[in-house]
Amino acid sequence: MIENLMEYEKAGDPTGKGLKWIRRTPGKIAEQLALLGIEVSGKAVGTLIKELNYSLRCNSKKISNGGKKLTKEEREERNEQFEYIKKKREEFVKHGYPVISVDTKSKEMIGNFRNPGTRYKKESDLVFDHDFKNYGIGRAIPGGILDVQRYEGFVYVSQSLWDKKENKFTSSETSEFVVENIIKWWKCYGKKMYPHSGKILILVDSGGANGYRSRMWKLKLNELLCNKYGMEATVCHYPAGASKWNPIEHRLFSEISKNWQGTPLKSYETVLKYIRSTKTNTGLKVRAYLIRKNYIKGKKVSNEDFKTIEIRPHNTIPKWNYTLLPNGGYISTN
Repeated sequence: MIENLMEYEKAGDPTGKGLKWIRRTPGKIAEQLALLGIEVSGKAVGTLIKELNYSLRCNSKKISNGGKKLTKEEREERNEQFEYIKKKREEFVKHGYPVISVDTKSKEMIGNFRNPGTRYKKESDLVFDHDFKNYGIGRAIPGGILDVQRYEGFVYVSQSLWDKKENKFTSSETSEFVVENIIKWWKCYGKKMYPHSGKILILVDSGGANGYRSRMWKLKLNELLCNKYGMEATVCHYPAGASKWNPIEHRLFSEISKNWQGTPLKSYETVLKYIRSTKTNTGLKVRAYLIRKNYIKGKKVSNEDFKTIEIRPHNTIPKWNYTLLPNGGYISTN
């Protein structure tokens, strides 16, 4: 019961250290249980939380945006957004619509480099003593999608090779990369698992390639998902500094990090192997694919192109919550 109450309140460490946090205090959880007819003290709830491997306090990020201290209004806005995301998740799950959590995992150097963590071996792996880029093959950019209801992970690994002549990597993390991963998932899996759904909820961070300010993110999502497949895409962004509450961070990325800890990622095949073999006792399944297409940063969206997007901002914090519609306009009444 307590685990269910905390489903939308928990966060975790994406680096695979097994740490979990909750936003509500034991007293608040006891109050919620009382509403369900279960009388229990806050102290007893605290004991149960420890048994579930949660800490009594969350790591509350008070500093964000380059060292700026949050004002009371900003803290209230963050809390309002958490509550709104919880509401939208419950709404979409109730109607059987897909809910996906999307993000890009930390980039990994490919080569005989040290990978943090330990594993059981008779002898230690011998790796380079310096992590110079030109010592390796390239880097992996894992773009992830977590189907929240089915607890299935899909990771699309961008092959970004090191170009010795140009002295740079051949591919970057871009909005096109993130959106095209969503399209691959929808085309091969999503529309089969949710054949009668014309709506989707996408949970993402507020910055990076899928940031709420990114024009390219909205344009490509509108163009490739909404227009091509006739979908309504509702997007909710987690506040800045709150990425650990994005489900993909602690339910998928952390498990991948634990699975390959202490293992030098010498090739892209090694990366794919360890991602695919990531499992949990609670039933996580993960698929992984290598993407050889190069994605180049710096592409711009003109004012004219941006005006073609059918976008409906929500009444609640419209900068972080909006629905993209197929051009020409269908708005569901649900």
